Amino acid sequence: MTDAHRLFNHGWSPWLKSPLATHPSPVTRHASRVTRHPSPVTRHASRVTRHPSRLFPYLCRLFSNRDKMKDLHDGVSRCLLVQTKFSAYSFWNYQEVCKMVGKKYPAAPLGLLTVAALFPQHWEFKLIDENVEVLTDDHLRWADLVCIGGMLPQQNSMLDLITRAHKLDSVVVVGGPDPTSQPDLYHEADFLVLGEGEITIPMFLEALKNGATSGKFVSPDRADMLNAVVPRYDLIRFEDYIMIGLQFIRGCPFNCEFCDVIELYGRTPRFKTNEQVIRELQSLYDLGYRGHIDMVDDNFIGNKKKVKDLLREIIEWTKARKYPFYFTTEASVNLADDDELLQLMKDADFRYVFLGIETPDSETLALNNKNQNVNKSIEDAVLKIMSYGMVSNGGYILGFDSDRPHIADQMIDSIQDSGICMAMIGLLYALPNTQLTRRLETEKRLFHYASKSVTDGDIDQMTSGLNFLTLTSRVGILKNYIRIIEAIFSPSNYYKRVIYTGLHVKTGYKHKPDFKTWLVYMRSFLRVCKKAGFSKATGLHYWKMFFTVIFRNPMGIEPAVNLAAMFIHFQKQKAYIVSVTEKMIAGIEKTGEAAYNEKMMGRT
Repeated sequence: MTDAHRLFNHGWSPWLKSPLATHPSPVTRHASRVTRHPSPVTRHASRVTRHPSRLFPYLCRLFSNRDKMKDLHDGVSRCLLVQTKFSAYSFWNYQEVCKMVGKKYPAAPLGLLTVAALFPQHWEFKLIDENVEVLTDDHLRWADLVCIGGMLPQQNSMLDLITRAHKLDSVVVVGGPDPTSQPDLYHEADFLVLGEGEITIPMFLEALKNGATSGKFVSPDRADMLNAVVPRYDLIRFEDYIMIGLQFIRGCPFNCEFCDVIELYGRTPRFKTNEQVIRELQSLYDLGYRGHIDMVDDNFIGNKKKVKDLLREIIEWTKARKYPFYFTTEASVNLADDDELLQLMKDADFRYVFLGIETPDSETLALNNKNQNVNKSIEDAVLKIMSYGMVSNGGYILGFDSDRPHIADQMIDSIQDSGICMAMIGLLYALPNTQLTRRLETEKRLFHYASKSVTDGDIDQMTSGLNFLTLTSRVGILKNYIRIIEAIFSPSNYYKRVIYTGLHVKTGYKHKPDFKTWLVYMRSFLRVCKKAGFSKATGLHYWKMFFTVIFRNPMGIEPAVNLAAMFIHFQKQKAYIVSVTEKMIAGIEKTGEAAYNEKMMGRT
């Protein structure tokens, strides 16, 4: 997933995506300058004034924390790392499909695993992923430090956890893309570790060693990826997840207006060495993991020469170990221009790639600096990638200023003609600190609560977009959105794309599951057949797809069945998205767009 799509789905740069900060209180450390931030009592002065009875507990926690902080760094500290929940209706949270294959959640929290590796290794760690297990009060009482990292869709769950932890007198450390982008929302946390964790976590640890009870740690510096640590993969149960993440690159050379990857990580890609990546693969191998690895880079091919060198070493390493892993990643559409790179990815057993397509309209792409996609045939690119055994998923965005009246038809045709089954359609979102947000602020079009989750329906950019004054009718955009979602996720249209993909993908999979895993796969296959093949909505479509692909291109049946399984999630998600959007439309039509805009701009 590239550009804006990835931004909604990862945590601390290492905190979730890479440590306490990606994608760190109140001492504000900026490079060598240290500015004292108000104490927790001062920070919450207005609340304490309104509720004098709360003053004593704050004072108690302040002074008791001050006494114990000095011992945390060198002592045997208990560190609880918490991944808070994503909505069950998020595009990426296909838990029902996970259950069919005996898993609990799609992806492990890579950022928090990296954070654990950056902390003192004599500490005792425990990781709780609320997407796979319940976080209890006993977990919080156990911990000396509670560390949270996350993104915009996790905003409410992170804020709720800070409050819950403080009620149990826990010390809370927060980082990640959303806290880094808008730290003021997280002022209740004891420590904010912002930016890239490799830089700011050492600053936090030094303050902790000196007895600081709160602090905010910020640095303009970029992490040197040559010093990146191996994540603590031992802290998770591999059997809980479909895939495990691994990062090779941070930063992106492109300059898309709406994307904050370049704001968080810069436009100069920074890489781990091939040896570092192999060391992480070896760590997973030694821990007994086999199967799916997701290269979580925002653009895996940010430097094609370096990626080719890495792939050659991965091929050599994985071949010597009988192909223990297969891979997925995210890339820009120009991946299709490089046959050598595509062949190397096939030889390394890459199976899926997420393309940041954004829009089929070249003029809109150019206006938003997405020049790498301009005048590219999406249909030809996807077909070319499939010829090398990889299925393309795609991200699209609706709501650009330059969208034409027929954009809905263009988008539906692009998705249907290219055969992209897993198409993520989002509403344009002005993320904090992006070029888009700065422009909208200058034009006085940005909503008052632009990047704050204000309703339970704010699950990701599929329900939380258009946080600004649109140049065309907001209701018109939302109606187009519903039309696109209903069209591409109708059973008939979806299964047409599955058949197209199944017939054209030329797989040559290297990774072979062991017998036990093969039995799990067979059980999962039977579950998909039961769920999709005997459903009134999809039964005929499923069996038509199955027999068409199995007889005409048997090597395409595995990805085709996988995509059919994903439709079980998309059906549920479609119903939710349409329902939420229809409520939005009804609310706007009731008040009128002018009144709605005045309210959202904070003028009424």
